[in-house]
Parts: sequence; C-alpha cells; structure tokens
Amino acid sequence: MLGNKILETTKSSFNKDIKVVSTFGVGTYIQAGGITQSGGVVKTIWKTALKNIGKEKVKSCLILGLGGGTVAGLVRKKYPLAKITGVEIDPVMVALGKKYLGLERHGVDIKIADARKFKLKKYDLVIVDTYLGDEYVNLLGSDLSKSGVIVFNRLFYGDKKKAALEFEKKLKEIFSSVEVVKPPANIIFICRK
Repeated sequence: MLGNKILETTKSSFNKDIKVVSTFGVGTYIQAGGITQSGGVVKTIWKTALKNIGKEKVKSCLILGLGGGTVAGLVRKKYPLAKITGVEIDPVMVALGKKYLGLERHGVDIKIADARKFKLKKYDLVIVDTYLGDEYVNLLGSDLSKSGVIVFNRLFYGDKKKAALEFEKKLKEIFSSVEVVKPPANIIFICRK
C-alpha cells in the first residue's frame, strides 16, 4: 500500500508477531496477528462507541485490554477528570503504546496483569477490549456503579458474527439495557444495569 512504513517489528509471548505501522492518512497503529490493536481504525471504532455513551458522569474508568492506549486517550478527552485504570497482560503492547502512540500522556494507572485476575471495584465506565470478552460478563455486572456503563468490543465479520450475536443474548439476560453500535468489522455493546 502506498505510504505504508513499518516503524518496528517485534514479538511477544502473548501477541506473537507485532508490527508498528505508519500509513499516510491513517496514522500510526499497532498490529498483532494481522489485526490492528491500537491506533488507526481502532480510534475510529472507539470514537463511534464513546459518542453513543452520552453525557454520563464518569469519575472512574476501567479499561480491560489497554493495548497501546487508543481508547484511554479518547476517554481522557471526553472525561478529562476521570481516574483511568488500564489493565493489559502484554507489557510489549504498553511499551509500544508509550513509544509510538503517546500512551503516557493520558494519565492512566497502568496495571500489567491478566484482566481475569484483576481485583475489581465499582467503576462508572468499564471498557472490555480483550479477546476474552465473554468471560467478563457475569463478573462485571455487579462491579458497575449504580449509573455505570460497560462497553464490550467484539469482532464482527465472517465466522466471528455468530459468536458475537450469542454474546449479545447473554448480555440481554444480565443487563436491563443493551445498545448495539456497528462500526466497520466490529460490534460494540453498550450495557447499563
């Protein structure tokens, strides 16, 4: 593709082959396993999702699957006073986010940990952007503040569609409100108690 420049290639035990790419008109993004994880189109997906959340008061935000910090930057812009905690299992992704995407500017309390083992507390906004999103459904319903919102990002193409639609059914059994947002190649579930 015209204007593509690979800035760095590396490996990690969690994400295997990782590339940092800069593309004219798209910007810098991090790819793992051929899928953009942070930056680029991911920013567009999360802008769309956060636009649909509305004006809820967010004093505390938990991001499970921080990656390179794209969603953290958008949350910081929308809720400048929020305390943001980001949990990421892969320290390589966090390092690349700091080096190429300005992660350190977002004021995130970064925890290198397995999100499945992270001790939860009440949050106003929880963002689940991991490949294990369905494992968190039962866990997180009770960890929202009274007016809290939880947002799940799922891939939504090819054979991923069926699993995402099954996941939606589970969410509707747990939450009183499940709003669906469909940016390209993904599906976002915005859930409220």
